[in-house]
Amino acid sequence: MLRSLYSGVAGLKTQQTKMDVIGNNIANVGTYGYKSSRATFKDVYYQTTSSATAATGDIGGTNAKQIGYGNSVGSIDTNTQTSAMSSTGYNLDVAITGEGYLQVMGVDGNIMYTKAGMLDIDAEGNLVDINGNFVLGVSGDISLPPSSNKIQVSLPFLDPAPASITDTINNVDYTIVSANATNKANLSFTFTASNALPIGQKVGAKVSGSSVVVTLNSNEVFENIDELNTLLNQAITDANGGIEHPAGAFSIISSSPEKFDGLTGAQIVSTDFGYDAGTVSMPEGLRTLFGVESVADHFTGNTEDNTMEVIVDEASDGNVTIRIGNYEGSIKKSQMTSAGTLMLTNGGDTKDSFIISYPSMVTLQANLGSSVLPAGGNNAAGATTYTAADTVDFTNSEKSKSLGLGQSAFRLKGGTEGGEQTVANLTGISINPDGVLVGVHDIYGTLELGRIDLATFANPAGLAKVGNTYFETTLNSGDPIVVNPGTEGTGQLMASTLESSNVDLSSEFSDMIMTQRGFQASSRVITVSDTLLEELINLKR
Repeated sequence: MLRSLYSGVAGLKTQQTKMDVIGNNIANVGTYGYKSSRATFKDVYYQTTSSATAATGDIGGTNAKQIGYGNSVGSIDTNTQTSAMSSTGYNLDVAITGEGYLQVMGVDGNIMYTKAGMLDIDAEGNLVDINGNFVLGVSGDISLPPSSNKIQVSLPFLDPAPASITDTINNVDYTIVSANATNKANLSFTFTASNALPIGQKVGAKVSGSSVVVTLNSNEVFENIDELNTLLNQAITDANGGIEHPAGAFSIISSSPEKFDGLTGAQIVSTDFGYDAGTVSMPEGLRTLFGVESVADHFTGNTEDNTMEVIVDEASDGNVTIRIGNYEGSIKKSQMTSAGTLMLTNGGDTKDSFIISYPSMVTLQANLGSSVLPAGGNNAAGATTYTAADTVDFTNSEKSKSLGLGQSAFRLKGGTEGGEQTVANLTGISINPDGVLVGVHDIYGTLELGRIDLATFANPAGLAKVGNTYFETTLNSGDPIVVNPGTEGTGQLMASTLESSNVDLSSEFSDMIMTQRGFQASSRVITVSDTLLEELINLKR
């Protein structure tokens, strides 16, 4: 009778333990890096009331008669299966895409292991987790073998340097550099030209925040680049309240400084790198018949041959070709019913051309053979050429002297006062799949700051949970093997991601129902056993 009571009590205890495990799993369904647990049962010792007997020639064998005393917890196992990944958007969050654990060192110097990769960098440059414990691996030189050392971000000492920028405009190199080594020299320079500045003021400036707008007087002539630099810095000082800019004097350096000599402010700023157009001058007689209406562009042809010819091609129904030196244009007779304009080009190049007025065919024919256009002679093709009595005067166009400093802003960079560099000097930091910690610095560019190394175990299920999603080694987990992420069977690191809890709510709720019914049944065993004992006691009245 008492044995059933003991079995019922044992059942209550084991079901309660299983319910405790289920409750802990459900509570941690939203805990990043949590690994769920499972409780299993085993039966306990038995009382043998009759031993088994062997068969004889007269009778068969019999089985033993055993009465059990309930059950106990057989094991509480950890499910180490990798769970789903959750994107967080935080650069220093990491998830391990397979086997392996992050190494962290607590205040007592003991190393613990975790799947929760919520990382950060403290004020001293240490890579830590959300509990402030140090994340372990290799600092600095990532060529070192896998390790369990603290990862501390250390940046090279920065030498002071002036700010500068070099740009190439129309095949000329221009450099603007500050005199002082300071990050306050990292400015944006913009050059403009204006007619609004009074004569006598060659340069004006406006300084605001991280930009400087320099205005050159369009109508003033600068002797050379040295004068420009002197007046430029004077204007910046005036715009800065009469105080020299913290960056000191700025210098414009050109690979062809002679190009600045004798230029106006408009030419220094202008981005017109073409030609200043030349002119065509017609003699008095030709001007009456063929007036120059406008200049389309520049002239680069041979101006020594500047005779004018009018070629009338009778074989083509009187079509007319007009040629002046190397410039030529053709027009159909049907297009000459009235006066108009015609473009003459140098070898068909419309950028090297000019425009003349042509008379109507009636007027042209009336003047053929006159003193303006002497009688022409026929050629082998059947065309008649009339040559002008006077020649046409050309003035060649000249290449523009414009420098183009107004083409775009000059953005100076690299200016620094130098000194010790910290995490605060980084503009970005991230973690690569191989665990390498990468920082971005304005001066040094991309820097490899260290590497997070992982630990793997022969039996990860043998690790002991110690809270805060940490695990510790046990006699049955095996010693940690420290490796680079993605090697020796471990997973790579996935940045801006965390591993979710691997609790399966559907399984937990199913186990909860079974546990509730098991607990209920065990309590009924105790109740019924109590009733039987009551009946036994009541036998004597």
